[in-house]
This record gives sequence, C-alpha cells and structure tokens, in this order.
Amino acid sequence: MNGRRLTIPLFPLKTVLFPGGVLPLRIFEPRYLDMVADCLRHDTGIGVVLIRDGSETDGVPEIHELGTLTHIRYWHKRPDGLLGVTLEGESRFRILDMQVQPDRLIRAEVELLPSVAACAVAPDHARLVELLRQILAQLEPPYTTLTPSWDDADWVGARLAELLPLDLTEKQALLAEEDARTRLAAIARQLAELELD
Repeated sequence: MNGRRLTIPLFPLKTVLFPGGVLPLRIFEPRYLDMVADCLRHDTGIGVVLIRDGSETDGVPEIHELGTLTHIRYWHKRPDGLLGVTLEGESRFRILDMQVQPDRLIRAEVELLPSVAACAVAPDHARLVELLRQILAQLEPPYTTLTPSWDDADWVGARLAELLPLDLTEKQALLAEEDARTRLAAIARQLAELELD
C-alpha cells in the first residue's frame, strides 16, 4: 500500500488522527457536507490534516504536509440537525500537490506512507499501557469500539498521542515518527515533563 498515490479531499482540523484511531465530528459547512456525501457515494477516503495556521471554518488554512487517510466508519443525523460522522484512520500520507476548489474544499494528490512496523511494548513502557487502559475505560463510543492491541507499541503509542493533552505540534511530530518504540519513549518523556509542571 505504501508509495501508492491517490487524489483525496482534505479535512483540515485542529487535531491529529493516527491510523487505527477514530474521530467523531459534527459536519455543518456546505463544502464538507458535499465532501462527505461524495465520499459515501463513491466509497472514497478523506485526508485529515493538522492546521498549521488559520482556522477550521474561515478561508483556506495553512496545513501540515503529513496527514492520515481515513474512511467514514459511521454517519448519522444528530438531534441538533447536523450530520455526525466518525472517521477511522487508515494510513499516513504526504501531500504532493493540492488545489483549492471554488467552494474552498482542498483536494490533494497524496502518497501513502509505509505503516509503522508493529513491535512489542518494551517492559519499561508497561505503565503507558496501564495509563491507556485507564483512559479508554472512561471514554464512550466511538472510542469503546476500538479493538485493543495492548502488546503493540504502535497501537498503544498512537492512541496515547491522540488522547493525551499534548501540544498539537508534539502530536504531529509523533505522527511523523516511524519507530513505534521511539514514539512511546517520546510520550513517556512528555508525560514526565507534564508531571513536573
């Protein structure tokens, strides 16, 4: 799958989603309602990218070049009348080229990146697994629908990176990290810094 090129719509957000993670969203802007309808109709993916500068709703923000290809896992009409969707991360990508359409929706040619190799959680990171268990036990769907891989350093690190209150630039750096154990070590360091503050 790595190296494959796709043209997909981008959804710039102030969040970082990793492969294997879920992201519930409320969709209200016409450009994104049209994007979701088109993706459902053609069974295509959506690229979630972190906003570097700008906002989610005004104009076209400056975005990071590394993001996550997602598919729509669930969708429903919310009680407030808005469309609710849950995106599920599939693989990381790098933006090669992008164009802004007249409705300000960004479409991009992206190259899919290799998956982070699965490896066992090192014994010195066992407390991170326990922390993740505690966090997930307090959450509601869609997070409770995740199939846990407690022994997989990539899965544990990705979920912690998504759920912990880390700075968005730190989360983006963790998404770019290609070694699962290095990612867990970075999270452990960041947690130690948070505890000192």
